[in-house]
Amino acid sequence: MPQGAITRGTTNTNRLRRSDRWLATWPGLRSVADAHVVDLGYGASSTTTRELASRLAQVRPDVRVWGIEIDPARVTLAQEEIARAKPPVTNVSFSFGGFEIPVPVGVAPVAIRAFNVLRQYDEAEVPSAWASMVKRLDAAGVLIDGTCDEIGRVSTWIALTPAGPQSLSLSLRLTDLETPLIAAERLPKALIHRNVSGEPVHEFLTALDAAWRTSAPLSTFGSVQRWQATVASLVAAGWPILGGRSRWRLGEVTVAWDAVAPAAG
Repeated sequence: MPQGAITRGTTNTNRLRRSDRWLATWPGLRSVADAHVVDLGYGASSTTTRELASRLAQVRPDVRVWGIEIDPARVTLAQEEIARAKPPVTNVSFSFGGFEIPVPVGVAPVAIRAFNVLRQYDEAEVPSAWASMVKRLDAAGVLIDGTCDEIGRVSTWIALTPAGPQSLSLSLRLTDLETPLIAAERLPKALIHRNVSGEPVHEFLTALDAAWRTSAPLSTFGSVQRWQATVASLVAAGWPILGGRSRWRLGEVTVAWDAVAPAAG
């Protein structure tokens, strides 16, 4: 039996663009012999799965994307949509399943995207879901467990490899951004209830917000400049920020998992 439960199925065009462009930079996508990617829980439409395939094909033309849904009706609809697509879409398939990731024998995905899937689960259920998905990955692969708002202006995700969680990324639409604390509402399930005093992720978000407020004078030069200065302040303060300014310009910041992982006990 498929592992998991049916999600709300909410989906919108370009909703997952922020995580897609991050995933396109994943080193394993370029290094593996056969690039297979799974979109788990794609929702009530094939839209975001097809968008993922299109974006990844720009850096890996032979990529193959497998859309997996636990709702059979959604699988049928996605198959019908792909059959009608113009021009034809030949690198995307849809099938029924869950956290067990039912891809063909011999296929080891270099990436699994599970966005807005685990948010409906209890925090205690997250580790087992992670374990089920991660064990299907290629050795060079990555699992993205993420959450975003309905139109993709606020997006967060945890990146996991076979070695375990590696990082937390926040990606925000900078235009009219009042505070990066808006990301707290969209943290992945493993962290959303940990945004309280004494927890590392709370300390990180507090430091990010303080740096954003301190960098307010730079808003005269634009929100991108203000954000870059904000992230640079975190680096100067000793936060283990991953990625460089090319990522910051996108309204993105990635911090090493060890710095935000839930406190023990």
